[in-house]
Amino acid sequence: MAGAPGIKPDRPQSDISSPSMETEEDLKGLRHVRDDVPWRLWVVAFISFWERATFWGITAPWQNYMQNPPASGHQDTPGALDLGQSSATRIYCAFFIGYYVAPLGFSVLSDSYLGRYKTLILSLFLYAIGCTALTISSIPSYLAKGWGLPGLVIAMVCIALGGGGFQANIPSFLADQCIEGPRQIKTLRTGERVVTDRSLTLQYIYNLNFWLGNVGSLIHFATVTLEKIMGFTAAFALTGGCIAIAALLLLLGGRWYVRLPHEENVYPQATRIFLCASRNGFQMARAEPVYQLQHRHKTVPWSSQLVNELRRALRASRVLLAFIVYWTCFDQMQNNLISQAGSMKGNGTPNDMLPAMNQVGCIIFVPLVQHGLLPTLHKRGIYPKTVTRIAVGFGFMTMAMLYASVVQHLIYQSGPCYEHPRHCASDRPIHDPNDVNVWIQTPVYLLLSLSEIFAWVTAIEYAYETAPKDMKTVVQAISLLIAGMGSAIAMSLTPVAHDPHMVIFYASLASAMAATGLIFYFVFRNMDQDQLTRGDGENRESMPLQGMKNEAHMNAATRHLHLSIEPPSPPDLLHPTGTKSKQHHVTPPESVSSENNSESNQTNTEASTKDTHTTHPKRTHTRHTRASNTIPFRPPSPIPESPPSSPIHSLAIRDSTCYESDKKSTRIPSSPLLETSGSSGYDTADEHAARGPLEESATPSVNASTALPLPRQSWGWLRSYVTSPVAMRAKVKNGGEGAGPTQGRAA
Repeated sequence: MAGAPGIKPDRPQSDISSPSMETEEDLKGLRHVRDDVPWRLWVVAFISFWERATFWGITAPWQNYMQNPPASGHQDTPGALDLGQSSATRIYCAFFIGYYVAPLGFSVLSDSYLGRYKTLILSLFLYAIGCTALTISSIPSYLAKGWGLPGLVIAMVCIALGGGGFQANIPSFLADQCIEGPRQIKTLRTGERVVTDRSLTLQYIYNLNFWLGNVGSLIHFATVTLEKIMGFTAAFALTGGCIAIAALLLLLGGRWYVRLPHEENVYPQATRIFLCASRNGFQMARAEPVYQLQHRHKTVPWSSQLVNELRRALRASRVLLAFIVYWTCFDQMQNNLISQAGSMKGNGTPNDMLPAMNQVGCIIFVPLVQHGLLPTLHKRGIYPKTVTRIAVGFGFMTMAMLYASVVQHLIYQSGPCYEHPRHCASDRPIHDPNDVNVWIQTPVYLLLSLSEIFAWVTAIEYAYETAPKDMKTVVQAISLLIAGMGSAIAMSLTPVAHDPHMVIFYASLASAMAATGLIFYFVFRNMDQDQLTRGDGENRESMPLQGMKNEAHMNAATRHLHLSIEPPSPPDLLHPTGTKSKQHHVTPPESVSSENNSESNQTNTEASTKDTHTTHPKRTHTRHTRASNTIPFRPPSPIPESPPSSPIHSLAIRDSTCYESDKKSTRIPSSPLLETSGSSGYDTADEHAARGPLEESATPSVNASTALPLPRQSWGWLRSYVTSPVAMRAKVKNGGEGAGPTQGRAA
């Protein structure tokens, strides 16, 4: 895949050998690495970059825009609406409540009606309307006419809807661009054999998106500078240009993005399942159709699969609930930590500039963790699981709050005002900060950035991997709603956060975070990430396209794989005459020598005219046409006498050429990946009778544990098909005699 068009390898192509498919035994002991990242994923990541630049750039001046009156000189604080601090804070909080609630509605719209791509277009369109309304209404002449507040309200509504919808869909859309396929063994230039791991690929993708988002958030330095020098109109216009770039990238790349079709609307049935479970003791198992039929004597319209998927969604939501305390601590960065910085000597540094160290820390630590820490652990065979990484992130948050309490203690121990910074006793009317340098607070923001990398980025990855395929956007929306709940709790704690009790306040937050982290780890530590991400009954490594419901869904993924379309054929899977049909374009396996290949080609040329008039030309034509949209696999070795050890081998057997008997041509076998409905896959009675006697010692047995999982209707076809080459060999050996009445097919 490294050399496929449209794929941008993250390593030089010469470092990687041709991928090979192996069994689980071959994969043991190999170091896991991420797979190559396609170029379209980078484009989507940069769309997220420009959206984050728009969001943080346009919200940074809002407090001054709402709170203060228009500035009369260059030394005054910029302002426009003169609403006061209390009103401005309430409006700002209302905006974020809408921003965190909006994803729920957009998630339903995305999963059931529009799909992620169209929902993202709608979100950016609303974004653009909000930026335009705010830019126009902030023009001084329109401010004088009273357009300022209505324009701000329109902008906040549109940006809350657009931003919430974008954040609910972009993580899933980003992961969709990395097509899921079987694990592959690659040989690096150093000679080391490694195996690709999708979980590591997703981890890299979300860290990349998080890093670019933090780089984009640094634009708020530019907007606050423009706010002071040129006015609010120039600052808001800059963010409007950023969202225009994001929309342009999304629209121009539409033909190259992987756009998986949306599924049917499962939410009405999901609601009924939840109501049914609540009436049965809040147990999802009692909402199963079998349980309802046996104990309630009624038939329900939903399936057990949907119940299991909803159970997975609830499990994901249960894990995300721990982030309520996390976001309560994290939101201290936006208020109380700024006040703490204001109580120390800044020496010319604005107190509201310190939170920018969080973005700086993210920009520095993400590459160090992604390219330094994690590869080092992987070389030692250590692969931190989801629960472990989240628990480590909670630990960093605990340390951040502990360090904040230590800094607050140092402030209270320093003069001139000690426990009442800037508000000394009445006999000492001094309003100076305490004698502590403001940059001592920097480690708090660096620890916060580390906690985001390990906890929040992992939570987004977990929400995508664990959520049912029909509800991925909803689970992402739930994670944002939980962030809003944490912010609401942080807002409710504001009245008790004041001097001289801030040491106890930060220490209490640290204790709550530590307790949450410990409880979280001990409750979920036995959770295996692989079982969670695969879900019940899925084997994504052996069937990369299993679960795709229609041909459009399959083609959307397969057209990016750029693999050969010729089906392989082992030398044993031949016609009784030893020739192969030319019309199937069968290529010999790699194990055949060049001399044998030349002889085989000569034989094929001589028999091509005869085989061209084989029966079932329509079936053959249909198969040849559909093969252009299928995924082929590596040609296997000749059929062994022992059970096949690789699922790829068993799949290659299915896609072999057809067989002919002396009197009749057997039916061309149909593959579930190549054929649609219309063929059962079983032989007719005449075809069954035409089979030759079977030699029991030569009959290969198929190991169900290693065979490829197939759709339920294809097992009979596989049973008849796997034994076909044995029957043909036995028939040739016995001179074409038919099977006796007591000789049946091998099961």
